[in-house]
Amino acid sequence: MTSTDVRNDAEDPGPGGYAAARLRLLTEGAPTGPPRRAALAELTDDWLKSLFDTAAADLGGISLVAVGGYGRGELSPRSDLDILLLHDGADPRTVATLADRLWYPVWDLGLALDHSVRTPAEARRTAGDDLKVQLGLLDARHLAGDPALTAGLRTAVLADWRAQAPKRLPELQELCAERAERQGELQYLLEPDLKEARGGLRDATALRAVAASWLADAPRAGLDDARRRLLDVRDALHLATGRATDRLALQEQDQVAAELGLLDADTLLRQVYEAARVISYASDVTWREVARVLRSRSVRPRLRAMLAGGKQSAERSPLAEGVVEQDGEVVLARAARPERDPVLPLRAAAAAAQAGLPLSPHAVRRMAATVRSLPTPWPAEAREQLVTLLGSGPPTVEVWEALEAESLISRVLPDWERVRCRPQRNAVHVWTVDRHLIETAVRAAELTRGVGRPDLLLVAALLHDIGKGWPGDHSVAGETIARDVATRIGFDPADTAVLCTLVRHHLLLIETATRRDLDDPATVRAVADAVGTQGTLELLHALTEADALATGPAAWSAWRGSLVADLVKRVSAVLAGDAPPEPEEAAPSAEHERLAVEAHRTGGPVLALSARPEPRTGEEPSGQPEPLGVELLIAVPDQPGVLPAVAGVLALHRLTVRTAELGTVRLPADVGDGPVLLLDWRVAAEYGSLPQAARLRADLVRALDGTLDIAGRLTERDAAYPRRRGVVPPPPRVTVAPAASRHATVIEVRAQDAPGLLFRLGRALEKAGVRVRSAHVSTLGANAVDAFYVTSAVGEPLPSQDAASVARVLEETLRA
Repeated sequence: MTSTDVRNDAEDPGPGGYAAARLRLLTEGAPTGPPRRAALAELTDDWLKSLFDTAAADLGGISLVAVGGYGRGELSPRSDLDILLLHDGADPRTVATLADRLWYPVWDLGLALDHSVRTPAEARRTAGDDLKVQLGLLDARHLAGDPALTAGLRTAVLADWRAQAPKRLPELQELCAERAERQGELQYLLEPDLKEARGGLRDATALRAVAASWLADAPRAGLDDARRRLLDVRDALHLATGRATDRLALQEQDQVAAELGLLDADTLLRQVYEAARVISYASDVTWREVARVLRSRSVRPRLRAMLAGGKQSAERSPLAEGVVEQDGEVVLARAARPERDPVLPLRAAAAAAQAGLPLSPHAVRRMAATVRSLPTPWPAEAREQLVTLLGSGPPTVEVWEALEAESLISRVLPDWERVRCRPQRNAVHVWTVDRHLIETAVRAAELTRGVGRPDLLLVAALLHDIGKGWPGDHSVAGETIARDVATRIGFDPADTAVLCTLVRHHLLLIETATRRDLDDPATVRAVADAVGTQGTLELLHALTEADALATGPAAWSAWRGSLVADLVKRVSAVLAGDAPPEPEEAAPSAEHERLAVEAHRTGGPVLALSARPEPRTGEEPSGQPEPLGVELLIAVPDQPGVLPAVAGVLALHRLTVRTAELGTVRLPADVGDGPVLLLDWRVAAEYGSLPQAARLRADLVRALDGTLDIAGRLTERDAAYPRRRGVVPPPPRVTVAPAASRHATVIEVRAQDAPGLLFRLGRALEKAGVRVRSAHVSTLGANAVDAFYVTSAVGEPLPSQDAASVARVLEETLRA
């Protein structure tokens, strides 16, 4: 479709002609991106001008002005029309009549309209009171009527903005910070708001406003392209949804990606994250420059000269060879020669992070343009500077981002490119892959005093998920990449082997501790064989904690930490030469024994329920109330159907299972014979209120005797409250863990968490005719990861064929 076609349709000044032309522009093969936005703005300009010319007749002293996004010519398919009807004090009735003739045709087409009617003085006064109005007027563009009136307002608004910049820019920065706190960071969100989140279109507009103040300017490299990319995504989002939305929801990402001709939703998100990262970095640099300028203006020139000893240049303090601090930033020394010093970027970065100062963007840009590549293997100093940078704690993040902005990280570590801005479609993770790796290093820096080789811990933290940029198991791929990287940066073969072990097995401790029976000698022996040495175990323990803390609030707790510590203690004993003990019946606690005796005496279930705050991880926002959790102990004489019965009753009472342990308590000889099952549950109340223990017990009795139809009740509830439409989760996976135990068969289930999930699994296991010796259940965000130790009816591990059959039954149950 050509612009002539559009103009032919638009020659009719009525809504019908504009609507037809607009529809053709948006649907019939028109060019996308900036050309379409410009064409849509031009088409709308012509239509509004025709409306104005028809309605205004011979009126003078009135103009029609586009402001905000429309003023910039950035009309997305469902954008608001931001319009100002400007007049020089004309008769109010005449102006009101003209406004009606302009606004109603817009409304008749169903277009969103943000309109105002003001004199130039009123517009300036309103802008002085409302920063958002002033920002919109900075992009004022004449549409129709008296051009001198519009030009006068533009000149006055810009003059006001520049005169008031020292006061208004801090106000604008505060607005940006408040918005970022509410909306989060665009470069990490799985369902980002393209406009409001930090690094989004609002921030790009704020940077334009700063530039218009003449007080400071944003780094230009890549900024216009990043803004264009976000606008292109918003255009596609509007067309895909038919709504004026800026939130890129999960269920729409594939369609938006297709609209843009991208491979898939991950490719789309990665492009969005890259654009957001450019805008966020430019914002950081710009606001830092604004603060510097305002700070310098607050000191009188004579006093500045006195403080500087009569010198006009700022004082420079040496930090490292070729690196100095100047005016709150880390810059290159005058004698620095990046073209002759390939270690300089790492040395400057390490010095900045150690000093807690930002790297000057000019210094980073100069190094990126002139520095030579590091030789292979790296000199020892380069490796030491990298370790120093990684071990500097939170300041590492900002410095790393400065290096990323000029692609220096990918030049130093080429494998980084595959994980840069890579999304993680897992609700447990709060960061992209690359940021998670840096966060893990930050967390590991806090643990370096507890290990003998801090350098290996920090490099392993940086590399542990590097394989997520490759197909297959990321731990396996990561081991190969880690070997190449370790060799390149100069580690000897022994250290390289340790790094490879850490990367290959970085999930071993947490998965074993939470999904395996630690009393089984085979469990401990398998971990000891994989780890190999006490030193590696020490490093792996620290890496496990750092990785979990850097993942998100759901990945670590005091309880998980205690399980990992217990496993490490057992493995350490084996590595010291002690044989893993044969499993023994652990002596029950006094509370467990009391419940078991009571269950044996009554012949029915006994419950102990207590509320307790769930363990904090340090990730929660300050001021948040502690999440309410429930610890539930249930003792019941050993009988079939206990696991599904308990799980079903909890689901009926809307209790979400966080963790569950199932074991057996042997009664004291003087009490009676026969085992009692003990179930230790940690659950969360879905709506914040705890159920009564008496009601839970009554329902459990009915579930065990078959008079409570749990399946029917859950089905009825699901039908009454259908779940919201959302992204389709990945299919469940059920596997048999080979050689995980000598006394039982371990079946591991990974699936999307849902009400009644554990009930369905327990019932399927009962129908398969196997006994659940113990169960280790955990919920991580939207994911359930459960391990069941099962035996035959006579207490033996299942033959491999039978185990595979049970796994298939469970998977079919979950897919049904």
